[in-house]
Amino acid sequence: MNIILGITGSIAAYKAADIANSLTKQGHSVFAVMTDAAQKFITPLTLQTLTKNPVYTDMFAAEKPEEVAHIALAQKADLVLVAPASADFIAKAAAGIADDMLTTVMLPLKRETPVIICPAMNTFMYDNPVTQRNLAVLAGLGYRIVEPREALLACGVTGRGALADIDAILAACAEAADKA
Repeated sequence: MNIILGITGSIAAYKAADIANSLTKQGHSVFAVMTDAAQKFITPLTLQTLTKNPVYTDMFAAEKPEEVAHIALAQKADLVLVAPASADFIAKAAAGIADDMLTTVMLPLKRETPVIICPAMNTFMYDNPVTQRNLAVLAGLGYRIVEPREALLACGVTGRGALADIDAILAACAEAADKA
């Protein structure tokens, strides 16, 4: 299965390495797509080493000049997993904004491609009515939302907003793969 692993700007971005490694060990081809903010937390080289695939960071980079990268990547995706998904990404995806490689890959996906969103952010950001509305929009489009955990967050607040346990994320991927 070809899995696009979207990684956004959240302190939980470091957990994407474990997710990528686990999915790769399960036999999936994992293609990481990182936002600029994600690259402040974890490097593309880490994900490239774990997945043995190129990591996509720039929608204008032409690795294969004969193809349009965001279209080709979207069309070969059997599953899209965004973990962690920041409030910024969730808002852009809900509005259909395509201003970086990850949000640009989201628009040309085949309608039957399962999309799993794993929010990770400060509890006040997560509970904000705008974020909740954006998550409801994505759920209405058929995206599966893997709810965050309650924990002591990086900001020092205890609340809901920590990235779901990796086992829960992997289980959501397996369930989506079984339905596909």
